[in-house]
Amino acid sequence: MAWLILAIGLYFGAALAGSLIAANAGWRQPDTGVEIWVETNGVHTGIVMPIANAQADWRDLLRPEDLRDPRYYSTHVLIAWGEARFYRETETWADLTPAIAWNAATGSDEVLMHVDFLYRPGPEPYRRRVMVTPQQYSRLAAAIRAQFSIGPDGRAQSSFGYGPADAFYAAHGSYSVFNTCNSWTGRMLRKAGVTMGVWTPMADGVMRWFPAVRTQR
Repeated sequence: MAWLILAIGLYFGAALAGSLIAANAGWRQPDTGVEIWVETNGVHTGIVMPIANAQADWRDLLRPEDLRDPRYYSTHVLIAWGEARFYRETETWADLTPAIAWNAATGSDEVLMHVDFLYRPGPEPYRRRVMVTPQQYSRLAAAIRAQFSIGPDGRAQSSFGYGPADAFYAAHGSYSVFNTCNSWTGRMLRKAGVTMGVWTPMADGVMRWFPAVRTQR
C-alpha cells in the first residue's frame, strides 16, 4: 500500500511540475487573428474552433447528419479526445465506476474524438478565449484533423453522442494516465506554438495558462 501511495504522490507531483514548465515560452497572443477557446468541465478539456474560416473548414469532416438532430449543426465545434469506454459510459461523473476508471488509467487503444457543436461561444469561467495567428491556427487545425480515423469511404467514422448536439468519431492514439485527454489538449496547443506546460495530464494544468477574464457586476 505504501508504494501505491508513493506512486500516486509522485504522479501528481510530476503532473504539477510538467504543467508549470512552459513550452513556447516566448509566444504572445496577437491583437488580431483567429479566435479560439479552451474549455473544461473541471476534469476534461477541449478546443473550440470556428466551423469554417479561411484556414480550415471542418464541414467536409464533421457533417450535420452525424448529429442526432442536425438542426444543432452550428458556428463552432468543441473537439476533445479521450478513451472510448470512458466517453461512452460516463455521460456524468455519477456514471463512473471503478472498472471504467481502471480501464482508462491502465491504458487503452480504443479512443474517440468527442465533438460538440456550439453557437457563437462567449467567455465563461470554464471557457477561455485565445487569439492565434492564421498560421498558428492552420497548424492547430491540421494537427487535430490528423487525429480522426478515416474509413474506407473517405469519411470520418461517427456515432451519435450523448444528446442532439454532439457526436463521437473514431480516432488514433492510445490513452493512459500518461497520455490523457488533457495531455492531448496541451499537445495540440503546443504544436500550434501556443505557450503551454510540457506535460498536462490534468485539466488545471491546461487552464492555468489562460486566466479567466473578470467581468464587472
